[in-house]
Amino acid sequence: MVICGSVLKVICGDCGRVGCCIIDLGKMTEKLVPVVRADEEEAEEEELVDPQQQLREVCSQKPDAQNLWSKYQECNNRVTSRSKTTETCEEELIDYIHVLDKCVNKDLFKRLK
Repeated sequence: MVICGSVLKVICGDCGRVGCCIIDLGKMTEKLVPVVRADEEEAEEEELVDPQQQLREVCSQKPDAQNLWSKYQECNNRVTSRSKTTETCEEELIDYIHVLDKCVNKDLFKRLK
């Protein structure tokens, strides 16, 4: 048996020569390897919604998150109004994300399927 690209050349059982009987592997694998196609009806299902994103939106409306977001915005406005500054708003942003993630994590795993 000799494989040449996608063509398998087999030693003939009748004459003993290589290549007088040729089997196309492309056609052979179509028969051996199952192909799964989605039904069109299934493709029209409603889009999945990320529960983490939903919870982030809800948590961002809570007073403690709103307070930290305001502090971040104030810092960001201050930094962007200056031309030369070494100040960053990294601390304010991390504080906001920490509070947001803590709020989200309370309910996230209850919503996962």
